[in-house]
Amino acid sequence: MNRTDRLYALVEELRAVAPRPRSSKWLAGKFDVSSRTIERDLSALQQSGVPIWAEPGRTGGYCLDPAHTLAPLGFTVDEALAVMISLGTLVTSPFRDAATSALRKVVAVTGDRNLRETTDLATRIYLLGEQRPNEAPHELADALQTGQVLQIAYTDRNGIATLRNVEPMGFVGKGNDWYLIAWCRLRDSLRAFRGDRITDAKPLGERAPRRPLRLEDLGIVHGELRTVGMGEKSP
Repeated sequence: MNRTDRLYALVEELRAVAPRPRSSKWLAGKFDVSSRTIERDLSALQQSGVPIWAEPGRTGGYCLDPAHTLAPLGFTVDEALAVMISLGTLVTSPFRDAATSALRKVVAVTGDRNLRETTDLATRIYLLGEQRPNEAPHELADALQTGQVLQIAYTDRNGIATLRNVEPMGFVGKGNDWYLIAWCRLRDSLRAFRGDRITDAKPLGERAPRRPLRLEDLGIVHGELRTVGMGEKSP
């Protein structure tokens, strides 16, 4: 996590528990940095105008004034529930960490009355899935944004393990399965790699060329692809 992301995450963490305090030691453990780094970050936030103050004492720490931060979002109960369900479906995807963080932010800035009703309804909704022995490496989530070539360790359906350099081009989700669509330099062609079969992924620091991704090249025979932008079917 870079410093900008950490600063934002610090505000959201303090907002989530406000007006209760969080100690610098607790925050340092959560964000895997030193207490001194946390104190510098909090000082920078205070200087930028974020209403954070320190409470002294053994049970003290840093507090955020929720009355002077973001106003509650104007979600209806149905809208907030839809967001919770949508983010919950990403738990097996390469975007699971971002989805968890996004859900916390939505909860933190949703009005109390709607949040209580939404949370109650959410306890009545379940997602049925299959237990997976592995999760897709975290590095896949940044693959499209960074545009870097990845070196992946991949085990195919027959249990054969290979090491490949790939150029990430997109993702396809089907139920619990998420596939990295990439140009495989070993095969010199487009390939789909199931996320839970990728045991390791390492950015190589090389920016991949921007290859076009056409639906007909994916060879999808069963099912129907949808774009995620507005939930429309792909042409």
